[in-house]
Amino acid sequence: MAGRIGLNQIEPIVDCGRYPAKAVVGAPITISATVFREGHDAVAANVVWTPPTADTADGATGTVTTTGPLNRMTREASWSTRYSTTVTPDRMGLWTFVVQAWSDPLATWRHAVEVKSAAGQGADEMANDLETGALLLEQILARPAQPSAGAIGAALAALRNTDLSVIERIAPALSPDVWPALTADPVRELITDSDPLTVWVDTPLAEFGSWYEFFPRSVDSEIDEEGLPLRHGTLRDSIGMLDRIVSMGFDVVYLPPIHPIGEVNRKGRNTAQEPGGSVHPDPRDVGSPWAIGSKDGGHDAVHPALGTIDDFDAFVAAANERGLEIALDLALQCAPDHPWVAAHPEWFTTRPDGSIAYAENPPKKYQDIYPLNFDNDPEGLYAEVLRVVRFWIDHGVTIFRVDNPHTKPIDFWEWLIAQVHATHPQAIFLAEAFTKPAMMHELGRLGFTQSYTYFTWRTEKQDIIDYAVELVESADHMRPNFFPNTPDILHESLQHGGPAMFAIRAVLASTLSPTWGMYSGFELYEGEAVRPGSEEYAESEKYQLKPRDYAGALTRGESLEPMVTRLNAIRRAHPALQTLTGLWFHGISNDNLLCYSRRDPATGDTVIVVVTLDSHEQQWGQTELNMPELGLGWDDVVEVFDELSGETYRWGSRNTVGLDPRWRTAHILTVRR
Repeated sequence: MAGRIGLNQIEPIVDCGRYPAKAVVGAPITISATVFREGHDAVAANVVWTPPTADTADGATGTVTTTGPLNRMTREASWSTRYSTTVTPDRMGLWTFVVQAWSDPLATWRHAVEVKSAAGQGADEMANDLETGALLLEQILARPAQPSAGAIGAALAALRNTDLSVIERIAPALSPDVWPALTADPVRELITDSDPLTVWVDTPLAEFGSWYEFFPRSVDSEIDEEGLPLRHGTLRDSIGMLDRIVSMGFDVVYLPPIHPIGEVNRKGRNTAQEPGGSVHPDPRDVGSPWAIGSKDGGHDAVHPALGTIDDFDAFVAAANERGLEIALDLALQCAPDHPWVAAHPEWFTTRPDGSIAYAENPPKKYQDIYPLNFDNDPEGLYAEVLRVVRFWIDHGVTIFRVDNPHTKPIDFWEWLIAQVHATHPQAIFLAEAFTKPAMMHELGRLGFTQSYTYFTWRTEKQDIIDYAVELVESADHMRPNFFPNTPDILHESLQHGGPAMFAIRAVLASTLSPTWGMYSGFELYEGEAVRPGSEEYAESEKYQLKPRDYAGALTRGESLEPMVTRLNAIRRAHPALQTLTGLWFHGISNDNLLCYSRRDPATGDTVIVVVTLDSHEQQWGQTELNMPELGLGWDDVVEVFDELSGETYRWGSRNTVGLDPRWRTAHILTVRR
C-alpha cells in the first residue's frame, strides 16, 4: 500500500529486501530512494542507520529511532525526485536502515516567500506566508536546548515586525547564520517510513585481497622418477613458504583439505590414459585431499603425514605473525572409510543394490568420494557441519573456500552462514560454484562472501567486457574472486599462450577484480595438460606430490614472481583497484587490445590499464578515452605514470599504444593531476 509520501526504488536492496546487501567496514555506502508527493509542496528524506545489536545478530531488525544528528538525504539534481546520502559502517555485522520521506514545510515556505517577494508582492499580500514562517520558527524554538535560540528568536521577531519591509522581515530567517540551524533538525510532517532493509558488513578483506593457494604436502617433498613419494611435506615445512608469499604481497594463504585421505578406492597419479586420477593406484600413491576421511579421522582431523593439530596451530600462528589469514577448504564429502560412513549411513544416498552412491560428473567418476545427502537427517548433519566449522575457527581459520556449494541445499548454506556470523562476523565464505549463473548469484545473496567466477574462460575482448559489466551490476550481492588457474582448471590459453599469457591473465585478474588469487605453479608457467583438449594438469598435484624450485626459477629468470609482486604492490597503493565499482571500458582500435579504467570517487585515484590479449604478436591501437569517466575534461592532456615500467607519458583522449608480449604485455597508468 502506498504511504502518505511517495517513497520507492530504494537502494541498496537485494531480492526485494529478502537478503541483506553487502558492504565492508570503513567503506561508504550510498543509500538512495525516489521521493515525491501530490501537489507542489516540498518533500525531503533522511536515513535512520542502526548498528548491529544483540537483537540484530540473528537477522532481526532493530527499532527505528531518530536520535542524534539527522542523516539527511540530498536531491541528486534540482529537477530530480531521486535522493541519496552515504553512511559508513564502523563495525561488522547486520546493520539496518530505514528511509523516512516527509513533507518539508520549511522548504515549501522558503520557496513561496522568495518567489512572491521577487514578484514584488507586499506585506499585506504575504501576511499569511509571513505568519506561517513565524509559526514554524516557534515550533523549532520550543524544542529543549536549542543551540541557536538567540538567532532564531531574532529571525522570528523580524518576521512579525510590521515596521520592516518584506525583504527585511524574511532575510534573517534565510541568512547563512540561521537557515542551517533551522534545517539541521527541521520540522518534519507526514513522515512515511520504508520497510526496514539490511546490510551485512564484512571485514575489508571480504572485498579486497590477494590469495595464494598451495599444497602443504608438496613443500620440501621429494619424488622418484615415477612420481611416487620419497618424502612427504608437512605443515611445519610449510612455515618456510610464508615469507615468500608475504614478499609477493598476498593477504590470504589458501590450503586444500588437510584432513586424513581415504584409503578405500584411493586414486593414483593422473595419466593420459586415466585422467581424473588412476583407479589402479600404487600403494605409495598419496591420493586426493578431497577424498576426506580414514581410520585416522574426518573433517576435524589433520592428515598424519602433514602433522598434528599442534603443527597446524603453529602454522596459523606463523602466518598471522606475518599478516596473513588462513583459508581452509571446506569440502562436504567423504571417502568410503570416513568415520561418518559407519556412524551415520543415513547421511549418504543408498542405491537400489544397497551400496552407497559415489560422486559422478559423467563421464567422470569419483569412486573415492561419497557425496552427503542433506535430506535424510538434516538436523543431525547440519549440527555436525556447524561443529566442524567452529572447530577450525577455534584453531584460527577465518576463511573457508567451500567446495562445490551448488551441490548442497541453498537453505542449508543460508542457515550455516547465519549461525557462524552470529558469533564470528569476520568469517569469510568463498563459493567454488562453477555452475549456472542463477545458482551462483543466489549463493551470493544468501550469504556467501565471495564467489569464483567464469573469468578463467573469458579470454576474448567482448566476452571480458560483458562479463565484467555483469559482475559490477551484481556488486550488491556477489563479490568476485578472480583465479586464472586452479588445481583442476588449466585453461587452454595457458596451455598454448606461453609465459606472456600468464602475465596477461595476472594483469587482468588483479586489476579487473578487487580480490584475486592464484594456485602455486602459476608463477612458474606450469601449462602442460594431461592430454589435448583437457583442462587437467599433467602430473596433477591433486593426485601426487609436486616439489617445485621457486628460488631456482627466479634466479634463472623463469618466474613470474617479480611481476606478481609488483601487481600486488600497485593494488595496495591505489584505492581505485580496491573496489569493484568505478570500472569503465574505453574504446581502442584493435580487438587484440583492451583498455579500461578504475576510479575511486572518494580520493580521485584513477588508474588506466591497457593490456594485450595476444601473447605472441605485437599489437598497436589508438585509444578513445572517455575523459569525464577519468574525472577530466574532454580536451585535457595529463601526465600518466606507468606503474610497471616507471615511464611517464602525456595522454589525452587519443593515444597510440603498442604492446609486444616479448617484453611488455600491459600499461598500468596512474593519472597524475
